[in-house]
Amino acid sequence: MVEIENLKFDANGLIPAIVIDSLTKQVLMLAYMNKESLKISKEKGLACFYSRSRQQLWLKGETSGNYLNLVNIKNDCDNDTLLISVQPEGPTCHTGTDTCWGETNNYNPILFLSELQDFINQRYHDMPEDSYTTSLFKKGINRIAQKVGEEALETVIEATAGTKDKLVYEASDMLYHLIVLLTNKGLRIENLAQELLERHTPNWDKKRRIAKSKNK
Repeated sequence: MVEIENLKFDANGLIPAIVIDSLTKQVLMLAYMNKESLKISKEKGLACFYSRSRQQLWLKGETSGNYLNLVNIKNDCDNDTLLISVQPEGPTCHTGTDTCWGETNNYNPILFLSELQDFINQRYHDMPEDSYTTSLFKKGINRIAQKVGEEALETVIEATAGTKDKLVYEASDMLYHLIVLLTNKGLRIENLAQELLERHTPNWDKKRRIAKSKNK
């Protein structure tokens, strides 16, 4: 969490706060905070702001029930703007929309692949007992590669003679084991995404997009 004493408040004792969903990274709203609202936010674990129009503190959701559960607060490089990560309960805007710009704040399941990769990496590091993933790592690369092949074959069978539901199930198994294989070789699923990006991106945009992805 940010240290209040390091922040640069304006002449009215306020600092702008950009609020984002910690899961989707969607920008939800822009508000202002003062020292007291920051302190309350930290203590309650709920985003509290200062209303410039009403000239008073404003605990988001106190009236509507649409609270913003605080995840993290970061300051920018100049210490004069905050980035507030939250988990929203319901719509953020008073008009009933997910964001104050009328955008829909949906979680894209594709983002879970990075979370799954991090989870498998942790399994590789910790090697907890009674874990299927641990057992795969202990059996070595040959067994892991064999499992990828087995799951790929089952995926092909479902694609040609099965149902869509079973195809999704088997393809998910194949992808999981592929991530385990990549992890064992010191790679991540993002390495595959990077390769596909380089293949797909037009030359005029390639250098910029690839450079940005490698700097993350």
